[in-house]
Amino acid sequence: MPSFSSRSISILDTVDPALRDICYSVVKHYDIVVLSGFRGEEEQNRLVEEGKSKLVFPKSKHNQDRNGLPQLPCCAVDVVPYPIDWGDSKRFIFMAGMMFHAAHSIGVKLRWGGNWDGDDVIIDDQTFNDLPHFELIG
Repeated sequence: MPSFSSRSISILDTVDPALRDICYSVVKHYDIVVLSGFRGEEEQNRLVEEGKSKLVFPKSKHNQDRNGLPQLPCCAVDVVPYPIDWGDSKRFIFMAGMMFHAAHSIGVKLRWGGNWDGDDVIIDDQTFNDLPHFELIG
């Protein structure tokens, strides 16, 4: 059975408990790695400069709690299927399905960076895909 590394666990400590529960539920059945939780100003703005994020600090959900304030715990997490293959979008889509299932089972709504608008078209109808990204909504 897959489990989280100590690095993934320490990152999960920076995210909302609901996101933490979702990730722990998924890793019981599918091997995932946690890449990012809360981001400070320097890290967030560097990722914008690198084109890996679109929102400067403190506008990203990686910088905000549920009330939109720049503090811990944050409302976003970046996770990837393990082993990591950035070119295999099908594994990211499968992982997203597992994340949504786990969220639904505890009554939590998510937004995914592979389907920002939440319609039935995944990946193909957006200009910025962020397949590891999940954030709380509502």
